[in-house]
Amino acid sequence: MTRVAPKILIVEARYYADISDALLAGALSILKAAGAETETITVPGALEIPGAIAMASAQGHSAGRTYDGFVALGCVIRGETTHYEIVSNESARGLMTLTVTQRLAIGNGILTVEKEDQAWARVHSGKIEHKGENAAKAVLAMIDVRRQLSFGHR
Repeated sequence: MTRVAPKILIVEARYYADISDALLAGALSILKAAGAETETITVPGALEIPGAIAMASAQGHSAGRTYDGFVALGCVIRGETTHYEIVSNESARGLMTLTVTQRLAIGNGILTVEKEDQAWARVHSGKIEHKGENAAKAVLAMIDVRRQLSFGHR
């Protein structure tokens, strides 16, 4: 049985553009090596990622443009207010809600860190794994899980 290459939509928050670029490069390296077809769209920040994925999933089905999985990329750095907790928690909750209620395969590559240097440590090769690569690996694994459970259409 021949498998069709998975089609992945990457949704990238551009609030910290340089960190997002590094996350994207890591995710693309894994997805291209796996033979995946990719598209990338950008949103302003991490809070907008779940909404963009929901739109792409819903509109994709009605337009005949479906995705096998999604990669969420962005960065949230703690500031002086509680906004950090809201953005971190609600973006993660939004992705989990989509995963559970719509059975979407999503790789979560939204960094939530205290300081910018911690984000950079997570997008460079070294002691800490590259989080963009990890998100890409996660979505590919979840697409395989869905295929094994016969939920997928490919």
